[in-house]
Amino acid sequence: MSDSVTPEDVQRAADLLSGHVIRTPTVPCPALSARTGATVHLKLENMQVTGAFKARGALVRLSGLDAEARRRGVIAMSAGNHAQGVAWHAAALGIPATIVMPRDTPFTKVSRTERLGAAVELVGDSLPAAREHARQRAEAEGLTYIPPYDDPAIMAGQGTVALEMLADGPAFDALIVPVGGGGLLAGMGVAAHDASPGVRLYGAQAALYPGMRRALANDDTALPGGATLAEGIAVTTPGERTTPLVREHATAVLTADERAIEAAMAGLMENAKVAAEGAGATPLAALMENPGLFAGQTVGLVISGGNVDARVMASVLTRALVRGGRIARLRIAVPDRPGGLAELAHHIGEHQGNIIEVYHQRLFQDVPLKTAEVDVVVETVDSAHVDAIVDALTTAGMPTRLLSNTAGGHAPARDQGS
Repeated sequence: MSDSVTPEDVQRAADLLSGHVIRTPTVPCPALSARTGATVHLKLENMQVTGAFKARGALVRLSGLDAEARRRGVIAMSAGNHAQGVAWHAAALGIPATIVMPRDTPFTKVSRTERLGAAVELVGDSLPAAREHARQRAEAEGLTYIPPYDDPAIMAGQGTVALEMLADGPAFDALIVPVGGGGLLAGMGVAAHDASPGVRLYGAQAALYPGMRRALANDDTALPGGATLAEGIAVTTPGERTTPLVREHATAVLTADERAIEAAMAGLMENAKVAAEGAGATPLAALMENPGLFAGQTVGLVISGGNVDARVMASVLTRALVRGGRIARLRIAVPDRPGGLAELAHHIGEHQGNIIEVYHQRLFQDVPLKTAEVDVVVETVDSAHVDAIVDALTTAGMPTRLLSNTAGGHAPARDQGS
């Protein structure tokens, strides 16, 4: 295989992968179609055994090793999905595998990679530091370094996602693909424009890490950087091989901010019952951020990254309930007398609110002596329901203010009464 990728390379990769990775479904999602104004289909790569499309390229690259390279073993650098793809297929092929991860990699990803059969080494405080260590060990010990994206075999393997989408789905106007280093978008671009020249491809990146977008614009200014939900595509410098192919085949690379990525994760769970990492949800985030580009069109989204941390997902879903007005925290001034708390609960229950938490303060609040402040967390239907409860309590002589952050399409928090 040359340094570039051809449609024939992608087809050979598809033949090799058949029966060894899951041919994940491409499914319509009417609920997301209604929300976005496009006809949306989801390519569910989060259903792979390792939770991501990365398993495709890993197997193609490992299968090309000769007997001596297999005997010596391989080494890779990854904080998650590439690690698991390499570990899974290396174990199946009988190849010793070592994965170098940054020291702050979540324990769940470390343990999953170890369970798949690889030795894990925690080195450095960043991906570049881990990468440098992996390359040094590869050179010193004769190991084969398996890169996460900037490799023709890797790109060809990832490109098989496009072949499946175009064969299994409707006639797409556009495909939106998560992009970090660019292996998936490059491979899919080569495959898609051979099989269906009219389809448009868009990359989707986190706004904090728009490395590919800036590379295409020859913009060498520093990335914003910082903590992101889309850590799987938080790549500062895209691949030398991938970038020219993305420039040739992608219509544009779109970005989505952290709030949009969070909303996309929640939207996938609520509307499609799909759990995806932030990186895997960026295509939906990019679609929701740019509805005018895709209105009335048939759009395919590559959803990947099923290895989302349960605590992160729980937090995302809870915050979505708060923003949607379905959970609200109210601060209520209640007369400090027998039955005051019961009266408060009566009014909330009378208006169909469900109290799930109560914090009763008498001593440490700046309130009159004969008044207590009560913070109540209430389950509600929507923001209008919250407003109705606030109005009812205030009218009943219990001044109430909303503490919940309901910004993002809903009315801001407001004080009522003193």
